[in-house]
Amino acid sequence: MKKLFVVGIGPGDPKNMTAACRDAIRQSDVIVGYSKYVELVTPLYPQKRTLDTPMTRETERCRAALRLAAQGETVAVVCSGDAGVYGMAGLIYELSEQFPPVDIEIVPGVTATLAGAAVLGAPLTHDFAVISLSDLLTPWELIEKRLSCAAAADFCVVLYNPSSKKRPDYLQRACDVLLRHKSPETVCGLVHNIGREGQHAEVMPLKQLGRAQADMFTTVFVGNAQTKNLNGKMVTPRGYRLD
Repeated sequence: MKKLFVVGIGPGDPKNMTAACRDAIRQSDVIVGYSKYVELVTPLYPQKRTLDTPMTRETERCRAALRLAAQGETVAVVCSGDAGVYGMAGLIYELSEQFPPVDIEIVPGVTATLAGAAVLGAPLTHDFAVISLSDLLTPWELIEKRLSCAAAADFCVVLYNPSSKKRPDYLQRACDVLLRHKSPETVCGLVHNIGREGQHAEVMPLKQLGRAQADMFTTVFVGNAQTKNLNGKMVTPRGYRLD
């Protein structure tokens, strides 16, 4: 049966690509993906054919990948982080019913949540929620409800897509929601360009987070009531006894 890999390539640094990820791409005839992600992997596989599309062309991209696989090509659809976390895995499965049978294999990758947490210290040692602030596919009212529920339950919260040119105030709006249930002194952090050139991290209280510089390449971390700033590192205790 024809083969289609949906591959999580990690946050950007080739060192964070798993062995399974590299093997899947090595087996593939064609690399398909968002232009930025294809650019990240093609230096490692310069001999591979590529097919890339810009942002918001996800359906077109996945259809093209399934079509190539149905024609007998081995295809790798590359996604940043993990292919099943805000990636193309779900869409590939949804669209696959419109094509001849293809053997689909999801190859997991290191998410921005995990890689960013490692940069900041240990902010996710206890329960946490991951929420995207992009309202392109999810209405803001639902995003706000999820933020409020996560904050009320005292989850640590990871925010994807915190700000963009069209949404410059969304991080502040999210912080306003979180502050309904969390202390202004809640320890927070953000990491920009995780695993890429220009990586930058900051730790700050929630009351300052809304004014921080952030964009679509920034991942934001909001602690719970026990999260601490230990020598500039963001640490959420698991509850182990220290004596």
